[in-house]
Amino acid sequence: MFLTLQQVSVCYPGDATDLTAVDTVSLALRSGQIGVLIGPSGCGKTSLLRAIAGLEQIAQGRISIRGDILADATQGVHRPPESRRVGMVFQDYALFPHLMVGENVAFGIAHLSRTARRQRVREVLELVGLAHVAQRAPHELSGGQQQRVALARALAPAPRLLLLDEPFSSLDVDLREHLVQELRAIVKAAGITALLVTHDQMEAFAVGDEIGVMHDGKLLQWDDAYALYHRPSNRFIAEFIGHGVFAPGQITATGAGTVVRTALGDLRDIAECPLPDAYPDGKCDVLLRADDIIHDDAAPVQARIERKAFRGSEFLYTLRLASGELVLALVPSHHNHHIGEWIGIRAEVEHVVTFARE
Repeated sequence: MFLTLQQVSVCYPGDATDLTAVDTVSLALRSGQIGVLIGPSGCGKTSLLRAIAGLEQIAQGRISIRGDILADATQGVHRPPESRRVGMVFQDYALFPHLMVGENVAFGIAHLSRTARRQRVREVLELVGLAHVAQRAPHELSGGQQQRVALARALAPAPRLLLLDEPFSSLDVDLREHLVQELRAIVKAAGITALLVTHDQMEAFAVGDEIGVMHDGKLLQWDDAYALYHRPSNRFIAEFIGHGVFAPGQITATGAGTVVRTALGDLRDIAECPLPDAYPDGKCDVLLRADDIIHDDAAPVQARIERKAFRGSEFLYTLRLASGELVLALVPSHHNHHIGEWIGIRAEVEHVVTFARE
């Protein structure tokens, strides 16, 4: 593995006792991968990033890159940021307003000769598509261009690892989506390993090879986007990722095999579900994603439209079954039904996911 974190904790002093911002987090990234940390505000993701950069000391655990120890709480090792060969892109860009773009990029490579420095600045600005603005001031650039300059400056010293702290949070939605794709292409072209912090799920899914969900300082699951969405390891992740609801179900053994009985019918793709005795009387909550619910006028189950949100190519309908349960459904937008209307629906669920009944 390239980057390895083993049982890392970060604490801050409090009034009565220390506050644990990061709680025994372990993860690993292979060389060339892009990792992403997501979670609600205050979950510890930025504190963890700063600990890797050397801006925060760890209270427990070890951080290493290819066996080179950057921090080890037991051995009392804390390498300063400047000796870690780790680049960082901050949320606010942190460009120097009195320096031109080329001078901003060259700031961290003053140890190179003038010729080598000029060549490196040209290389990284070309990589981010901004070679033509080297002689401009930062305030003359758009927000997206400034962010790419910040990325070029972080890449200029050829760091082993690139860290990005919510790099697109101050940009508008359209520009953000465009830059996310650009960022992945630039980082992959540079052949660098990166770890990014964001609160935006779609951003995480678009850029990350591995994604970690954090909550209350703990890393709950470190996996790819598909597994987080379809195989969440706990109820918090199931609620936090994507659109979905929990519907009451019952795991039941029948003559034709084990099924999960719900108000929408029996769900049978349960290879990864626990056995009926995993929950009292087999009663459980079933995760139903919006894309698990199919609008089908011929279906025997009917649901009343409670809310609808237009999303261009589709509507997100909030539906209430006659039995009282709420479900969500993504429906093509040419099916423009009215609130209060009853429509037919059926469940088409792969990888049935269940949790203990709440």
